[in-house]
Amino acid sequence: MSRLPCYEAVGDSFGLLNNAGPHAARHGGVGVGLYMRKMPTWALIVVCCAGAPALGMLGGCASSSSTAILNSDPPEKMYADADALMTKGKFDDAAAKFEDLDRSHPYSPEARRAIVLAAYAYYKAGKMPEAIASAERYTVMHPGTKDAPFAHNIIASAYFDDTKTANRDQTATRKALEQYRILKTRYPDSKYAQDADNRIRISEDLLAASEMEVGRFYLNKKNYVAAINRFKVVVSDYQTTAHVEEALLRLTECYMALGVHNEAQTAVAILGHNFPESRWYKDAYALLKTDGLAPSQDSESWISKAWKSVPKLSLGGPL
Repeated sequence: MSRLPCYEAVGDSFGLLNNAGPHAARHGGVGVGLYMRKMPTWALIVVCCAGAPALGMLGGCASSSSTAILNSDPPEKMYADADALMTKGKFDDAAAKFEDLDRSHPYSPEARRAIVLAAYAYYKAGKMPEAIASAERYTVMHPGTKDAPFAHNIIASAYFDDTKTANRDQTATRKALEQYRILKTRYPDSKYAQDADNRIRISEDLLAASEMEVGRFYLNKKNYVAAINRFKVVVSDYQTTAHVEEALLRLTECYMALGVHNEAQTAVAILGHNFPESRWYKDAYALLKTDGLAPSQDSESWISKAWKSVPKLSLGGPL
C-alpha cells in the first residue's frame, strides 16, 4: 500500500478531514484534497512539520523511531527455550531469552526467576558486569525470596573471580566479602552460605595482606603514623588471619620508634598471649628488651579494646 502524503496524514491527526470528496474511497473515507489545496503553502508546512513528530509518522517531514516488539510466545515456552539454551552451553543466548521473557511477561511467575537466571547465564558467559547488574536487580525487587541467596551468591562470585593480588586494588575483594557476609547473616541456612566460609577466609586474608603491603611501605619510609593506621586495620578487622601476628610486631616497631611505650608493650603482650610460639613474638619481645621494657597490657589501649578476648595480663619472656 502506498504511503499517504505527509499533509494528508497530518490533516487526519488534527481532525481536518471530512467525509466527502473524491479522496474518501482512496484514502479511507476522507476528502482532504480540496481543503488542503485551499491552504497557503506556509500553512501546509507548519501543519506538516508540527504534526508529524507528535504522530511519529514517516515521510518527508520527520522520521520515526522503531518500537520494540514484545515476544508473543507464552512465558512457559520462553522459559523452556531459555533453559534449553543453558543446557546447550549457549549462555549469551540464554541470558537474552530470559531477559526477553521478563520484558514480554513481567507479571508471570516465570519472569521473576528469569531475572536471576539471566544473571547466572551472564556469569557463566564470563560477562561479570551484566551478571552483577541483573542479580542486583533481583535482590532489590525480590529480597527475602527463595532465589535471593542465589542472586547474592552470583554477585559475590562475580566479584570474587575479579580479585587481584595483594599489591593491587582490592575493590572487588571487598565487594565479594560484603556479599558473602550478607549470605551468612541473612540466609545462614542456605547452601550458598555454607559454601561461603572458605571464600570469606580467602578474602579476609587477601585484604589483610594488602594492608600489610602498604603498612610495610610506610614503615620503610619511617612514616610511622600512616603505617600504624594500616596495621591497625589488620588487628581490628582481620584477627583470624595469619597476618595479625606480623601486624602486632610492626605496631611494636612503630610505637617504639615514636616512643609510645605503653602501646608497644600492649602489642607484645597480646602477641605473646595468643601466639607464644610465634617468631614474630620473639622478635617483638627482643625489641622491647633493648629499651629495658617487658610486655604489659594497658586496658585503655585501642589494641586491648580491639582484642576484647584478651584479659589484663603482664607477661614475661618467650616460653
